[in-house]
Amino acid sequence: MIRIRPAAERGATRLKWLDSKHTFSFNRYYDPAHMGFRSLRVINDDWVSPGGMFGKHPHEDMEILTWVLSGAIVHEDSTGARGEIRPGDAQKMSAGSGIVHSEANSSQTESLHFLQIWILPEEQGLTPEYQLVHIPEEERKNRLRLIGTRDGNDTAILIHQDVDIFNALIDPGSSVRHELQPGRHAWVQVAQGAVALNGHELQAGDGAALAGEPSLSIQAAQPSEVLVFDLA
Repeated sequence: MIRIRPAAERGATRLKWLDSKHTFSFNRYYDPAHMGFRSLRVINDDWVSPGGMFGKHPHEDMEILTWVLSGAIVHEDSTGARGEIRPGDAQKMSAGSGIVHSEANSSQTESLHFLQIWILPEEQGLTPEYQLVHIPEEERKNRLRLIGTRDGNDTAILIHQDVDIFNALIDPGSSVRHELQPGRHAWVQVAQGAVALNGHELQAGDGAALAGEPSLSIQAAQPSEVLVFDLA
């Protein structure tokens, strides 16, 4: 079974400096039919104006992944981590027992576009932690490259949940494929471009939940970027 979540049906938050689309219920957007998928709880597609900033705010008991599509983010949090996040940087905070952070568009002239992803952790009260791993573009070209996993290391961020996260940059006419083990589920998020997922047409911002499928095949109709979540 494949269930598509069209981009146009997502929730939205619009501020003077922010245009955010919510795949799942988030903040003031609430839809009981879209509360997440398996351990995947939030996918926010955020456009931040030049100089825009999420001021310091707290989180707890959540794995929070930031994936930049264009521009750069200046990040700072209460673990002492501070730095810039750019395309190809897989960045994660384990909020655990409590963390405070801020995020800002590092440019005063260019917009920022990024995805923020929340995953429910396996256990609560973990020690807060920060991690960033750079994934070169050539390692994601026309292949699904692991960027986050329960067994994180120097080549993929550590996620405290039974999930594998992949990214791919796909040329027009090229495709990538992923096998799903029995009992596993998947979510595919089209970050940019247009693809066919097992024959279903998806555009930028669309997502799709897969259950009971033995595999997934993604073919690009134009230069495209996708995230694939392999979930328990």
